[in-house]
Amino acid sequence: MTGNEIREAYLKYFQEKGHLRMPSSSLIPAADPTLLLTNAGMVQFKPYFTGEMDPPNRRLTSAQKCFRTTDIDSVGDSTHLTFFEMMVNFSIGDYFKEDAIKFAWEFVTDILGLPKESLWASVFVDDDEAHSYWVSTGVPAERIRRFGEGDNFWGPAGDEGPCGPCSEIHYDFGFDLGCGQSDCGPNCDYIVPGTNQQCNRFIELWNLVFMQFYQAPDGSRVPLPSPNIDTGMGLERAAAILQGKSNVYDTDIFTPLIRKVSEVCGRDYGLDDEIDYGIRVVAEHARSATFLISDGVVPSNDGRGYVLRRLLRRAIRYGRKLGLESQFLSRIADTVVDVMGGQYSDLKERQPFILRVISLEEDRFSEAFARGNLILKGMLDYRARHGSYVLDICSEKKNDLAIEGLFNEVIEVFEQGVTAYEQEGQALASKILLGFTTGIVGGRESGDENAEQEALDNILAWPTLLTGGEEFYLYDTYGFPPELTAEIAKEHGFKVDVDGFEREMEIQRLRARTASARFGGDFDAINTYHGLGLESTLFSGYETLNVSTVVVGLLVNGEQVGSVNVGSEVEVLLKETPFYAEMGGQVGDTGQIMSRNDSASDGISSTVIVRDTYSPIAGLIVHSSVVENGSISLGDLVEANVDLRRRQDTTRNHTATHILHAVLRNVLGGHVRQHGSLVTPDRLRFDFSHIAPLSPEELKKIEQTANEHIRANLAVMYHETTYRDAVEKGALAFFGDRYGDSVRVVQVGSEDGLSGSDNVSVEVCGGTHGHYTGDVGLCHIVSEIGIGAGLRRIEAVTGRAAEELMAGNSALLVDIAKRLQVPVDQLGSRLDGLLEQVEDVGRLAAGLERDLVKRQLSEISHLSIGEIMVTHGRLTVTTVDMLREAGDWIKNEIKTGIIILGTVVGDGASMIIMATDDIVRQGFHSGNVVKEAARVMGGGGGGRPELGQAGGRDIQKLENALESAVEQVRKWKEKL
Repeated sequence: MTGNEIREAYLKYFQEKGHLRMPSSSLIPAADPTLLLTNAGMVQFKPYFTGEMDPPNRRLTSAQKCFRTTDIDSVGDSTHLTFFEMMVNFSIGDYFKEDAIKFAWEFVTDILGLPKESLWASVFVDDDEAHSYWVSTGVPAERIRRFGEGDNFWGPAGDEGPCGPCSEIHYDFGFDLGCGQSDCGPNCDYIVPGTNQQCNRFIELWNLVFMQFYQAPDGSRVPLPSPNIDTGMGLERAAAILQGKSNVYDTDIFTPLIRKVSEVCGRDYGLDDEIDYGIRVVAEHARSATFLISDGVVPSNDGRGYVLRRLLRRAIRYGRKLGLESQFLSRIADTVVDVMGGQYSDLKERQPFILRVISLEEDRFSEAFARGNLILKGMLDYRARHGSYVLDICSEKKNDLAIEGLFNEVIEVFEQGVTAYEQEGQALASKILLGFTTGIVGGRESGDENAEQEALDNILAWPTLLTGGEEFYLYDTYGFPPELTAEIAKEHGFKVDVDGFEREMEIQRLRARTASARFGGDFDAINTYHGLGLESTLFSGYETLNVSTVVVGLLVNGEQVGSVNVGSEVEVLLKETPFYAEMGGQVGDTGQIMSRNDSASDGISSTVIVRDTYSPIAGLIVHSSVVENGSISLGDLVEANVDLRRRQDTTRNHTATHILHAVLRNVLGGHVRQHGSLVTPDRLRFDFSHIAPLSPEELKKIEQTANEHIRANLAVMYHETTYRDAVEKGALAFFGDRYGDSVRVVQVGSEDGLSGSDNVSVEVCGGTHGHYTGDVGLCHIVSEIGIGAGLRRIEAVTGRAAEELMAGNSALLVDIAKRLQVPVDQLGSRLDGLLEQVEDVGRLAAGLERDLVKRQLSEISHLSIGEIMVTHGRLTVTTVDMLREAGDWIKNEIKTGIIILGTVVGDGASMIIMATDDIVRQGFHSGNVVKEAARVMGGGGGGRPELGQAGGRDIQKLENALESAVEQVRKWKEKL
């Protein structure tokens, strides 16, 4: 059976057993903060197991896309994967252990046709019930093993959630392929003598989880309202067994990818273990990355984006080891789409976006990898060259009080004839060693034996251990992934100080938190709302903006009160409200809450101004308010009135957001996915996945198309249905929210239902909208910018805000035309003429400045340090660009040497250092020298070996900084 046939056979079997077939959910878990990525088949069904939501059916089945980050570093062997498909079936309060075991056994023996004598079972150590059911199916008791929590207890999927004991079906490849021990069985941990190979006679095929408990974050467990079943079979593993393959990479699921990688790198698969390992890494990571990007993950430096970046960079590194220097991953991803696009149509739909993301990340990493790899090589080579000598010194003279002189023969002794980046790595390794040496001396001088011993231990470990500081330097300065550092170090026989790296990272996080610290809210206050004893607020704001209702709760500073007087700030809770609570990107409503009194002169006894509306806990709506006059008490009959104009402006922007979303997907492609939005009365903001800036033509087309839909005055309709039904009929739900089984669908366009062909947009959305697109008036795109790798942001205005913007722009044009004394329609030609004049004046000024600078260069200082000519001095220029240009003139004249120039521009001092190629080859690094010199004038800088640039605040110290740079050159020359 092929992989596709196995998948379909599984789903069909369980459908016939009364299970509802469910689509695979995204690899990005919906509204589940406990999970980074979907790592198990049951993730999308967690709310059903916990009782938060009612399932559409008590029996469910699906083929779920899964991703496990824990296996990234193991990928390349014959078994591990990061992305895989889990075939799952569930019982939510329906059947339990007996039927689950019966279904699993019937499927693997009758449908898949696996021989019963090759199947074993395992159960949780004290699960006699499951044991008896396996015996009743015909599995001999000697082929049923018991294991503890490490092997036969599942979950939760995240920090908390459903969990329970499990039972497994294991496939036996035969005694001859095992360890040879008489007691060999599933989970055998016997290591074959003379090898590092663990017994691999058995492979787990099916896992049946008996979901009985809910585990809290502290590890405590309580019984679930009703026991559930979560059972599953890995598709890739099942394919290996059924196709008689020794590993998953030899199945029909992977062979097209393996073949493509082999073709691209020109290496045959199956002839060399090291080459095979690299080919498998590239194939697996390309497949995983393709699915991650398709589901909306883009490369970044944290969270899901970092997982993707880590995958791509590991694949690129192994591609380099296979001899692939140019871009190659997108070609493999292309094959992934060809192979799996039939089962996952979104891959084909988003193919251009997927390939573009991968190509850009390859470009971005190539330079970082090249630099970081050379620096790491310098660190490791330096240890390899001096490690034995360091250990000899420590073993012979570790009690010598003159230890500070022991390392003179090794400290700062760098290998010549290597790249500047390798020397940078050597210098850092030397600095680390010197620091340990200083620690010994300091410990002895202070009498601190512990500090002295710690420093000595560090020196003894140094020859074979890369420190956390070095690993962090590569990551923080050059973006070199710590996982690659550890992997490369291991290949060369070195270890890395993982704990030290984490300490450096925590220090950086602390600095970041200190720099951007802000109040994050009192989360314990949420308990106050629970304490009110109110179940929910009836929201009637879709139908009306004015409601007569009753005050059921008042909170002042988190405390419940019975009444409040004029001037008080108060949180008001009503039995029914027309006020929309902030949700899904739409801001909360504002307005008034009034109580009436016929004896009052105006008939109003109190007025409460609602400044914001929000929902701190599900179902409860809170009005953040201030009492403008009178007082308000629990039980008061009041009128709740939403600010009409503000609500209408907000709904215009929300409807326009849906229209823009649809138009973006139509113009740019189906890969466009919402990554957040903000809907206010004044404007809308929409974040979406797209790899490149939008061209002026694309923006024009998007705006024009959106306004065509608005002018068509299409109907905006709403209805409630099940989430599954809405999505199956084409409704979009890209918000990462967890939807209940009943959802509100907003449809723009056709009035003949969700299946109408004239629909512009169909989205699952709880926000407020008008009834016709014409209500929007006009949609004008104000800006389009990038906000991260693969993420863009559009801001737009509609209705009154668009009208005001247009009026303001028109007035500005009239004013400019008046100042330039031309009609508005001639502004363009008038500005062209003025710009030409400015350019002429600029060229003239630049020419005069160049002449003046060349005169200054004739008076600049030159000195010889050994055979090296050093040109240095201060110039008077108007820009740093002119300073660099002057440096280039000198560099072309002298042919060999070092140039050190400084200037004052505005309120700051600037300096550059340049070195000719022959000087760079000797190990000189302009960027490092200028960085050190800049400290003299209170600044910083850096750069490449051939060119460094720096700036400083203290212009009075510019001369001192120039002298510092010259002195550094002198010291560098003395060490050669």
